[in-house]
Amino acid sequence: MTGEGARERHEQAVRRLRASYDAIPAGAPVRLAKATTNLFRARTASTAPGLDVSGLDGVLEVDPVAREAEVQGMCTYEDLVAATLVHGMIPLVVPQLRTITLGGAVTGLGIESTSLRNGLPHESVLEMDVFTGAGEVVTTKPGDDLFDAFPNSYGSLGYATRLRIRLEEVPAYVALTHVRFDEADRLAAAVEEIAATGHHEGERVDGVDGVSFEPGEHYLTLARWTGEPGPTSDYTRQRIYYRSLRERSTDRLSVHDYLWRWDTDWFWCSGAFGAQHPVVRRLWPRRWRRSDVYMRLLRLDRRFSIADRLDRRAGRPLRERVIQDVEVPADRLAEFLAWFDAEVGMRPVWLCPLRTTRRWPSYPLEPGETYVNVGFWGTVHVGPDAPDGPRNRAIEAKVHELGGHKSLYSDAYYDRETFDRLYDGANLAAVKRVHDPDDRLPTLYDKAVRKG
Repeated sequence: MTGEGARERHEQAVRRLRASYDAIPAGAPVRLAKATTNLFRARTASTAPGLDVSGLDGVLEVDPVAREAEVQGMCTYEDLVAATLVHGMIPLVVPQLRTITLGGAVTGLGIESTSLRNGLPHESVLEMDVFTGAGEVVTTKPGDDLFDAFPNSYGSLGYATRLRIRLEEVPAYVALTHVRFDEADRLAAAVEEIAATGHHEGERVDGVDGVSFEPGEHYLTLARWTGEPGPTSDYTRQRIYYRSLRERSTDRLSVHDYLWRWDTDWFWCSGAFGAQHPVVRRLWPRRWRRSDVYMRLLRLDRRFSIADRLDRRAGRPLRERVIQDVEVPADRLAEFLAWFDAEVGMRPVWLCPLRTTRRWPSYPLEPGETYVNVGFWGTVHVGPDAPDGPRNRAIEAKVHELGGHKSLYSDAYYDRETFDRLYDGANLAAVKRVHDPDDRLPTLYDKAVRKG
């Protein structure tokens, strides 16, 4: 979309958005008319008209001199990266899945291996336009109440239509080192060292994430940007990226393939669809080995309760979906993993360290403190109590006992008082009163807990 006419097309799209808002009956709730999502929490079914965001999915401009990009809110990171890599640049944080949108990552908290250096995606935003519940486009910058409350608001304060973000230069390749740790606390100590110095054993570290395969087997993958040419690995074919952490100590990828290394197999979750079986993998077209394809398959399973029906036939206990990303302080990581093994028993889990530069009210991590995001995505056989989410409730309690926080893209079970205390509900309500005085948008609690 870049080039001549891009601004005019953007304004036309915003006009369509306003017209769709005006067409929604007064007093009716306002939500997006968007078929795709990267959220895992259920939503109350609705046939009501929604906001038309068509035409808001492009890159308006890439400025390689200023190291900035201007992007529409529904633009996917796949399209954004394609536009910036031409200039040898990438966003400061690129979430792992191709179809995550920039606006979605800012309002819903994306994360990736550069988050130890660069924080979360919203921390590289210089300015954005937000379409509010009042039907207005508000331009907002860091320090404004709307801007500061927007991260982790999940559309309860409005939707980003345009964002201006910072970029960083990158060479053509990424050199990887996979370091094994037998003890989680030693891994956490290494993360703290990298956070403080930017190095590990004398080598610069530009990105860091990891995998805990089982108790006593944890890996950090240390990424270093490099222009040095050489052979690269390709994990979009028969080989599977997450398995390589156990199979080799070093690796090399193109920057493009590094950014999407997890997407091909949706981390390791493609195995649930048979896509990791050698025969199935050969027959499964490469263009369909993507997280959004797996997400569509998962929606079909939910719609027709395929897994539940198979479990009932086999006499297996009912499953509880345990799909969460949580942040725990690095010095409590070992404690959390030991508890998780005893109470949930799901492996592997993803590890992604991060630091924030300032306190963001709707997701109040402590600035300068090192956290580790622990991501786990699967199901656990728990029996008839599964609909009540006993494992998820226990995870919520443990994470906050350890001084951490839980992302809200998946199922949440908090009571209202606890939720408001953890996510600064008073501030969210105050900002919402200014920009959505008629309560056209659902509250964050309605969205995250009540499935609104």
